[in-house]
Amino acid sequence: MTGPARAANGPLKLLALGDSLTAGYGLPEPQGFVPQLQGALRAKGYDVTIVNAGVSGDTTAGGLSRLDWALADKPDAVLVELGANDMLRGLDPAAARNNLDAILKRLTAAKLPVLLAGMYASPSLGRAYGEKFNAIYPDLARTYDVQLYPFFLDGVAADAALNQGDGIHPNPAGVKAIVERITPYVARLLDTASKPGG
Repeated sequence: MTGPARAANGPLKLLALGDSLTAGYGLPEPQGFVPQLQGALRAKGYDVTIVNAGVSGDTTAGGLSRLDWALADKPDAVLVELGANDMLRGLDPAAARNNLDAILKRLTAAKLPVLLAGMYASPSLGRAYGEKFNAIYPDLARTYDVQLYPFFLDGVAADAALNQGDGIHPNPAGVKAIVERITPYVARLLDTASKPGG
């Protein structure tokens, strides 16, 4: 890369399609995931605007159902962060896989660079469920040849100091830790989006 990613016609537009973790549930707006990530990327010289398409409580089915609406913003790249609510509700991993498969099929057909953010199942759901659920993200990333960030809550999950009182949603410090880890992946995604025909 010879310099920061910059679109010829203004800032790159990154669509963040997700659930409450993307939406910034329970946080003042500036401390949510999208504003913190946008700030981190701009600090690295990326001319990017992130569209917050995070909906609290959304499942993979919900994300799929509003995909057309989200793509109306004509993004240059997409971050997909879905599946946590499927897992928390104990929904069939096969259904989550099918929904994410359909989302990735649509995005790759549109030639949009994608970063798929993975999720791990809670151990309380049992080994069989965990094995099926945890395999979804690496399997689909290979199938569609998209970049994978293995675990969205890496370094934050189960750390009381980095989560809100519910033990599920990160607090501002937790979001900062997530952003620090995921920013290099998003930067690579934007580098891809900034290439002609990318």
